[in-house]
Amino acid sequence: MQLTGFQGKTAIVTGAAGGIGRAVVAALVEAGAQVTATDTMAALEATPVPDATNRVLDVRDGPAAEALVAEVEARDGPLALGVHAAGVLAIAPLLDLPAAEWDRVIGVNATGSFNVTRAFGRAMARQGRGAIVAVSSNAAGIPRANMGAYAASKAAATMLIRCLGLELAGQGVRCNIVAPGSTLTPMQTGMWTEDGGAGERAVIEGSLEAYRTGIPLKKLATPEDIAGAVMYLLSEQAGHVTMADLYVDGGATLRA
Repeated sequence: MQLTGFQGKTAIVTGAAGGIGRAVVAALVEAGAQVTATDTMAALEATPVPDATNRVLDVRDGPAAEALVAEVEARDGPLALGVHAAGVLAIAPLLDLPAAEWDRVIGVNATGSFNVTRAFGRAMARQGRGAIVAVSSNAAGIPRANMGAYAASKAAATMLIRCLGLELAGQGVRCNIVAPGSTLTPMQTGMWTEDGGAGERAVIEGSLEAYRTGIPLKKLATPEDIAGAVMYLLSEQAGHVTMADLYVDGGATLRA
């Protein structure tokens, strides 16, 4: 089955300089969409996103998100596809987590999701059509030691998108979530205490000490694995799917 519904469509991807966001941009461009790729100035300067219009966006800035959508629509036409992949991580026990770190993680992952997807939704509701996908995490649905701020922020973002999907369903706008597990990105490898293959094996095997299951498929996801799930939920083939929370984690959460 070939996914359809992308040719000539206007799309915005946040967090586009990162592994998953970059893979989503590449998939959208290959499918024929006109893509605006957004990230922080530092990220885009370090690794510009090819074949897309690059724009700086701090997702914590609500007016900036609204202005970006207006700019994109003025240049490329009505927004049809919105992917929110921006996110940050903090690793620390909650009792030791500085308040500033909590604010940073909640600001990007939860408030940023509100700002960006609301801007997407407002534009799409005016047209009576559109598809929004937010990249959350399987940590939104399972407790993680030393990842409380991240898990809480992703849980908030996940429920936000489901509620937005309910509110926008009558306007023909679909809102869905992709929840990756361990994915081979700099965010993942930055958590490893062992190098290379040893770090990967430790994630795959899991840890009883950390109350963390391993990965039944015995491999980490690639950014392209996650992008494939995003593309399905954006496509015409998912035209009757909204408020879904699709886990792409190799079975790691043993989710029913």
